[in-house]
Amino acid sequence: MTTANTATKPLAVDIAIVGGAMAGATLALGLAKLSATLSPATLSRPLRIALIEAHVSNNNHPGFDARSIAIAHGSIFELNRLGIWLKLQHLGTAIENIHVSDRGHFGMTELNAKPLGLDALGQVVELAQVGKVLFEQLAKSSVEVFCPAKVTDLQAQQDGHLLSLDNGTQLHCQLLVAADGANSVVRQHLGQPTEQIDFNQTAIVANVSTDQPHQHWAYERFTQTGPLALLPMRSASTSSAANATKSSSASVQSRFSVVWALPPAQAEQLKHADKAEFLAALQQAFGHRVGNFVDVGQRVSYPLTLSYMPRPIYHRCIFIGNAAQTLHPIAGQGFNLGLRDVVGLLNVLEQAFSTYQLANTSTKVDVGSSAIVHQYLAARQADRDNTLRNIEFLVRGFSNQYWPMVAGRNLGLRLLSWLPPLKRPVAQTAMGWR
Repeated sequence: MTTANTATKPLAVDIAIVGGAMAGATLALGLAKLSATLSPATLSRPLRIALIEAHVSNNNHPGFDARSIAIAHGSIFELNRLGIWLKLQHLGTAIENIHVSDRGHFGMTELNAKPLGLDALGQVVELAQVGKVLFEQLAKSSVEVFCPAKVTDLQAQQDGHLLSLDNGTQLHCQLLVAADGANSVVRQHLGQPTEQIDFNQTAIVANVSTDQPHQHWAYERFTQTGPLALLPMRSASTSSAANATKSSSASVQSRFSVVWALPPAQAEQLKHADKAEFLAALQQAFGHRVGNFVDVGQRVSYPLTLSYMPRPIYHRCIFIGNAAQTLHPIAGQGFNLGLRDVVGLLNVLEQAFSTYQLANTSTKVDVGSSAIVHQYLAARQADRDNTLRNIEFLVRGFSNQYWPMVAGRNLGLRLLSWLPPLKRPVAQTAMGWR
């Protein structure tokens, strides 16, 4: 990895990506693959891609920490196309079934992979392990990685952006991609606005152990305080990022990643409660469908908001992933929406190069042109708007205790169970099929 560049002349690159977590690293690898597949007639030289990341990839990396995420089936398909999933699949735990319920009410339903002709609805991976693999692949690629390095100054220019890094490097790029998370430094430098919806909830995230095998079931349970999700994980004996220790019942024990939405004061109290108190509260909120909760690892918390940029573009700049929008974890769509941002940008660039090749023109493709930036915006707008709207609807609809709303949502869940054909569009949405 590059650590410094003392040359006085800025390093000229085609695309600079700020932020090397899931979205940024995936985009960098996708761009490297795209560049390698373009013919010399289309691209006189390979695309020069720079990735700037402030943190070394380890368990303390804010984007590759001890959390787990669910990668939907549609996202697995796209990662396969990019040649990335092959390197990650050994880290995955299949989600074969999803159980959805409304605590204290009659509404519940299941989504199952087999009726859809699939082996799994998605895969659960631990971010710390994914980060290690992605950076190993970046080291083998044509991407120029600047890590650890932070952007200290950013100047928008007519033909691109000039970036100054804290290690003395200066970069000039035609296209700048901001993938640097919810507190995007790029967005702050460019003074771009966001809109925010505060749900007055805090999520507790932890890995827990149960005394029964998970059998590849995931759970979404809506409680009076907010959603409580459990994602199946690999056993601690096969995971280097195990936050939940083994119990004496290791032969049947399984691990789940828990995301539990609570009022801020209650979340703070349970975050610091002793193990027995926390497990008792979790058991009371979730029930015994997965058996008894027997252990819990480190607990972290973060406020739950929906934050988004009305227009995730700027002059020669595109915002993707959490830099463009951060979602409530309900339905687990955060990374999956961010990956669709990545794929959308790759598709727009691939189309631009294909059009150039067919036109047989001497004018080279300007990857940061206004046309490309606005094509990306148009390509992503409908999916992005629909996802944001659906997430807000789910959060408000399932947190509302007004009895007509309770009756309506429980009837809806029951109808999904009584009329299996209704499940297919719901499952397709959950799996990221568009």
